[in-house]
Amino acid sequence: MTTVLIYLVVMALVAAVVFLLASVVFGRGEELPPLPPGASPTRLPTADVTGDDVRSVRFQLVFRGYRMAEVDWVLKRLGDEVDELRGRVAELENPKVDDRTG
Repeated sequence: MTTVLIYLVVMALVAAVVFLLASVVFGRGEELPPLPPGASPTRLPTADVTGDDVRSVRFQLVFRGYRMAEVDWVLKRLGDEVDELRGRVAELENPKVDDRTG
């Protein structure tokens, strides 16, 4: 019984060492290097958001996914841009009739 316990402890230690070594050698599997603490890769232009801008948005990874504040900010920003563009389209499709008769 003691021998089995020793084998299990040794196997757990070997697995932990292999895991730590692999983590150091291969990193976290990210394509980009990790950002410094407090930095954010979330960028959008102040106006005229394009499809390429949206496709290039990246969120900072945290323990359980993305920073919710950054995701909420981007969604609000894109929603505002869509509302503005739809307003412009509505103005161009329905021009106001001039009250002056000529």
